[in-house]
Amino acid sequence: MNRGGHVTGGAEKDDLGTTGLRLERDGVIAWCHIDRPEARNALTPAMYFGIKRAVRLVNADPELAALIITGTHDVFAPGGDLGGRAQPGDADVSALGHDILPFTAVRESRAPVVAAVNGICQAGGLLIAMMADIAVVSDRATFRVPELLRGIPDATFAAALPAHVGVAAARDLLLSARRFDAAEALRLGLVSRVVPHEELREAALAAAHQVLRTPPMARMHVKRMLNERYGNIDYQTMFWALEESPEPREGMRAFMEKRQPDWVPDQPAT
Repeated sequence: MNRGGHVTGGAEKDDLGTTGLRLERDGVIAWCHIDRPEARNALTPAMYFGIKRAVRLVNADPELAALIITGTHDVFAPGGDLGGRAQPGDADVSALGHDILPFTAVRESRAPVVAAVNGICQAGGLLIAMMADIAVVSDRATFRVPELLRGIPDATFAAALPAHVGVAAARDLLLSARRFDAAEALRLGLVSRVVPHEELREAALAAAHQVLRTPPMARMHVKRMLNERYGNIDYQTMFWALEESPEPREGMRAFMEKRQPDWVPDQPAT
């Protein structure tokens, strides 16, 4: 298999539309590898949509039964590429707008989706892990919800995070945007399984096969009832802020310029 997501020999049906993702077939299990090391696995629009394509592919292919999403080296996914960079070979998905995002597809997938979180997991990467049926996490993984640092009122996190960890912990993680480790993620209930790093692949495969023991129709009903706990997701406010508010633009500029955004108060001299 080459780095562009093709099986060696040329199975075009496994092309995910970006060189930043690789699809690997392992019997009835498909592995989607987030593999853009030169940008620390930052997700381009085509990569976000490629993950959605991977979910659709597994659900449509009778030879496949489950999907495992994982990263490479010490990074799972840090979220979107804030520099707006594209990867050479990326499909043009600009006409799709926000429909590129894979989160709903992951959470509503008929085929089981497991996140094998191998390292740094933030922002959109964390949402992928949260929306998966099971997140199996390396004991080396770290987490963060950094959207507010960039001026983004993220609607999916605001709805989903309290359902996972409770309102008090969600306020803490969203408003402080602090980093936390795998042990705290497990204690909070954000993830359900933490394993030694070297056992991650085997543990993710075991989780996928455990879910596959349950019948697909009954499983989908249970997933639908569980997903109702997220309640209403206020995308209207989030999309308005991204298009109209000056804060996301200032947050992005500050990140790229490696400075504090203009809303951070000056610290008094000590």
